Amino acid sequence: MKYVIVSDSHGDRDILVKLVEKYQNEADLILHCGDSELRSNDELFTKMYVVMGNCDFDSGFDNERIIKRGPDRMFLTHGHLYGVNFSLDKLDYQMQAESCQIAFYGHTHQLYADYGQGRLIVNPGSISQPRGPYAKLGGTYAVLESSKEAYHVQYYNRQFEPVENLKAVFKRD
Repeated sequence: MKYVIVSDSHGDRDILVKLVEKYQNEADLILHCGDSELRSNDELFTKMYVVMGNCDFDSGFDNERIIKRGPDRMFLTHGHLYGVNFSLDKLDYQMQAESCQIAFYGHTHQLYADYGQGRLIVNPGSISQPRGPYAKLGGTYAVLESSKEAYHVQYYNRQFEPVENLKAVFKRD
């Protein structure tokens, strides 16, 4: 399964249009971790799963979503309601409570991927307002390829080019 994960586009609809055009026939799912700052009824969101971020004020968004695709059960959230700026513990506990093996979140504008105890947590960074050591890239998103054996996470820049040193392979338990 191939999942494209984006977050924190903050009103940059054009990059989301380009992302959908590139991946709509290539990926199994496109997921947005919130802070789109678009209306929940935007036609773009018929082509992706999206949740509400702390900068989204349209009540049509869900705070979180559980998504099942093939063998993967995924938890999608923005992260602000789980205190991800301080710790991923609450997010991890919620994953366990929902029996999810994968969680996607945003909010921090910093990319992150880690696997432990049978659970993968991924933050794609911000596609429009990145922070942290990789801010100079101008924005990132992630592609997760999930197989029975492993999770392959690759980060990309706004030009849809893979960032060579930003990839990881996690063997599944």
